[in-house]
This record gives sequence, C-alpha cells and structure tokens, in this order.
Amino acid sequence: MRKPVVDYRQFRFSKLNDPEFSHLKLLGGWIVYFLFYFLTENLIPYSACHLIHSRLDDLIPFNEFFFIPYCFWYLLIVISLGYFALYNVENFRNLQKYIIITQVVAMTVYIVYPSIQDLRPTEFVRDNFFTHLAACIYRFDTPTGVCPSLHVAYSLGIGSCWLKEKSAGKLWKAFVVFSVILISVSTMFVKQHSAIDVLCALPVGLLAEALVFGKYWKAKFAGSTKKTA
Repeated sequence: MRKPVVDYRQFRFSKLNDPEFSHLKLLGGWIVYFLFYFLTENLIPYSACHLIHSRLDDLIPFNEFFFIPYCFWYLLIVISLGYFALYNVENFRNLQKYIIITQVVAMTVYIVYPSIQDLRPTEFVRDNFFTHLAACIYRFDTPTGVCPSLHVAYSLGIGSCWLKEKSAGKLWKAFVVFSVILISVSTMFVKQHSAIDVLCALPVGLLAEALVFGKYWKAKFAGSTKKTA
C-alpha cells in the first residue's frame, strides 16, 4: 500500500503554519466562499437578477437520471482533494488554488451581474427516487447565481490536475475526463444551468489554468519547441 507523503495524525491547529501542514490553510477558501454565497443568496433580490436563457436550453429535455453525475461531482471533489492531500501536496495546492480562483471570479460576477434561470420543470412526468431528489435540490438550492457554472469550472480544474498527476493510471484519467464531460452536460439536463452558464465557465477555467499552471505550460511549450528545432 502506498505511503502518504504527510502524516496527518501529527496535525494540530497549532502546527498549521508548519511547512508540512501549511497547504491545509488553502481550505479556508471554502469558508470565505460559503460566507459570500450565503450573503448573495439572501441579500440580492430576484428582481435584481438577469434571466439567463438560450434556445438550446429549450431543446434539452429534463432527465432526472443525470442527477447521478451531477451529484457525483461532490464526491469527485472530495476524492481529488483527499488523494492529493495524501500523496501529492503540490497538486493539492494547485487544485485548491484553481478552485479559489474560479470562486473569486464567479462570486464577483454573481455580485456585479446577478443571474437567475427559469428552466426547472414545474412537475415531473415520472415518479422515482431521482425526481424526489430533484424536488429536494430545487427546494434548497435557489435558481440564482448560476452564470458561470461552478460545477463546470471546478470539474475543469479537477480534470486538469488529474491529467498532470504522474501516479494516476490511464484508465483513471480517462474516467475523470469522461466524468468531467458528463458532469458538465448533466447541469443542463437537470435544469440547474443554462447552456450559457456552461459556456461562460470555460473562460473562467482557462483563466485559472493560466494562473495556476502557467509555468507548467510554458515549460512544456519550450520543450516541444526545442524538439522541433
């Protein structure tokens, strides 16, 4: 069994500034994000939000079974951060920085240009576990703050980090890429996001990629240039 690079059994909050555990401070970004999320959800009225809608949204049918990949997203975040925290601290830092950048950009957009969508079905054709799950999610998750989609933005970061993870096998990397695509598509089929939200998440992901992995891509490009010279 592979040995973790950090022994978290030795962790104490008093050791948070120690080099061995300092990367965990990046998790504080989640606290700040959820604080702003709570404030924007409760302080920005629906009347101030801009409707996000496209013709493509009307062509995409609601399908409750896409809540499987949609909800798997949460587990994928935990799995990715957990694995990197144990076996590749640098990639943990990279992924968490990527997430923080997308959170800052998205939250800024949510405040400057608050958004809302009206895509959710008012009633369900089928009655099953997933339609009940949809009703539960719709009840607690407001249709505001939707553009850009953080489901998509986070997924891009997760995929990027795993593709650069040397210890990961090709099969797992292929599974992650497939999951990223399926999660992104699922946001439209469960009517949590418009196609516009998904498209707007792409430049957010590219910005985070450039800021976090700029040196990586510069070195990779320089290496490929030398080979062709």
